[in-house]
Amino acid sequence: MTLRAQASPSIDVSAAFAALADTRKRFVPDFSAREIGRIMRVSTGIASVSGLFSVGAEEMLAFPGGAFGIAFNVDETEIGVVLLDDYAHLHAGDMVERTGRVMDVAVGSGLLGRVIDPLGRAVDGLGPVIVDKRLPIERPAAAIMDRAAVSEPLQSGLKVIDALIPIGRGQRELILGDRQTGKTAIAIDTILNQAGKDVVCVYCAIGQRAAGVAAVIQELRAHGAMEYTTVVVAEGNSPPGQIYIAPYAATSIAEHFMEQGRDVLIVYDDLTQHARAYRELSLLLRRPPGREAFPGDIFYIHARLLERATHLREGLGGGSLTALPIIETEAQNIAAYVPTNLISITDGQIYLSPSLFELGVLPAVDVGRSVSRVGGKAQRAAFRAVSGDLKLAYAQFEELESFARFGARLDADTRKTIEHGERIRACLKQNELSPETVPQQLTILLALTAGLLDAVTVASMVEAQDALREAARDMPADVVARLETASRLSAEDRAIIVELARTALHNWSGSRLVGSVQ
Repeated sequence: MTLRAQASPSIDVSAAFAALADTRKRFVPDFSAREIGRIMRVSTGIASVSGLFSVGAEEMLAFPGGAFGIAFNVDETEIGVVLLDDYAHLHAGDMVERTGRVMDVAVGSGLLGRVIDPLGRAVDGLGPVIVDKRLPIERPAAAIMDRAAVSEPLQSGLKVIDALIPIGRGQRELILGDRQTGKTAIAIDTILNQAGKDVVCVYCAIGQRAAGVAAVIQELRAHGAMEYTTVVVAEGNSPPGQIYIAPYAATSIAEHFMEQGRDVLIVYDDLTQHARAYRELSLLLRRPPGREAFPGDIFYIHARLLERATHLREGLGGGSLTALPIIETEAQNIAAYVPTNLISITDGQIYLSPSLFELGVLPAVDVGRSVSRVGGKAQRAAFRAVSGDLKLAYAQFEELESFARFGARLDADTRKTIEHGERIRACLKQNELSPETVPQQLTILLALTAGLLDAVTVASMVEAQDALREAARDMPADVVARLETASRLSAEDRAIIVELARTALHNWSGSRLVGSVQ
């Protein structure tokens, strides 16, 4: 068999070598130094790492499997790391790498209506969060010279708060009480009442049960509040590191809107779980325990968080960040370590009494133990006109009520004071998820202070208030505008509202008045 040699195509060898030489000259090697350490041991929510000699405090570290952690203890030979993700797959000897940045979170209008975790990842099944900016979760609070006085009220829609314990935009008002006394309900009602008021809301669930968080989100969606609300969730079964960073991440999200000149409301639900998660991490990292086994800086971690709530001066946009931290007491002990810390940090507190809750007085706000140290200066003038008389009458009623229980013989004036106080208490009751507008609240409160409701039986107070709320819808527009803006409640406006209330009660039902034939 004969083999024929086939002619190969001609190759310009010199041109090929010239191209290779040119490519070699243009190539510039890029060397990037990476500092890599090793896991020494892994425990519940923490890890000890060695080999990262240049790491900084609170720097993010990358672990295998896409997990992250924060450098917490920077010791001489090892680093104590708080883990932020599932750590079941981590083992001693695994590599750890520095990221060169501190923990940050996505911020922007793309978060409105979304439910995210403290790392900024969507957990609502609506796809990835689309934002173009990130902010560190730990940021310094605004300087004193950058702050302005609290001058505008934040209406909660609850008569007992707006009239007696007012909250101002930029204030920090603590909500505390025992389990199942309605703390979250007050915060949710306040969020619902911000509809149409150009207030952005951030609800931060810290260590809560997944079912409870889902119920809150469902209520917000059902009432259309998710349009202006972002929910940051660290569930009870989340790593303690996520529970710890959750309020800081939520505050950075809120601060972004505040720096744009917007008014923002943030709810921390609740800081008891936050303190417990921090205590757990600190004990695992062998930080010295103090009172109730909390580390010595437990006051500082909450102080630096709540100091970020403020009202910025006009030169910085005039935005505000109002904080409603929630905390749980045990056996009504408001003198425990963490509650007293937070009472001293905040600008007032709303205390919920289990006794009132059991009596069906909802919201179960104990007016005697509750106070607002700032909000009164920002309260609407119309509310100020009625709140003074209301507080005095209610305080007298509570004092006399205890004597009336003993069956003592009471004179006519004392009986009248107690009967009026019973109607005040009935008026301060309010159904959950039913915030009231300013005209509705003032119509009821002015009718109360004018004595128009003294002739109504206590059992019929709910129907009487419904009639007053309906009548408030017919209030003249110019009167409504003055209620929002006027520096004082004029005698003419008071007379108009009282006459409106008198007409509503007259048309309502004369058969339900005290002394009428039933």
